[in-house]
Amino acid sequence: MFESIDPRSPTPLYEQIAARVRVAVAAGDLAAGDALPSVRALARDLRVNPATVVQAYRDLAADGFVEMRHGQGTFVLEVASYLRDEERASRALELVRELLTEAARLGIGAEELARAFQAETGAEIRE
Repeated sequence: MFESIDPRSPTPLYEQIAARVRVAVAAGDLAAGDALPSVRALARDLRVNPATVVQAYRDLAADGFVEMRHGQGTFVLEVASYLRDEERASRALELVRELLTEAARLGIGAEELARAFQAETGAEIRE
């Protein structure tokens, strides 16, 4: 879940960590009651300051994704379906932006992308 954390990204590490958890919850990879890695363990694995992980977990708690239990750990909460849907839509938009940025860098236009999308998925292109 945390393999794509990029210390060179302009996005702060704590935001990247929180985003990965949100996506995992939205995708159903994490369910209510699941424990997140301890602050120390995750900080060690990602080679970041523990305060970075604490900030990510606090943001997730403030958004209603997790509950931090003193001395016990951090656990995923039951997330309302509209929050999961919003997170999935947000991630879809990010993916499209990444695709368009990379396509523009390579000189690939929207029509060519649409044809590739159709070829890959079999989806009809509507104009």
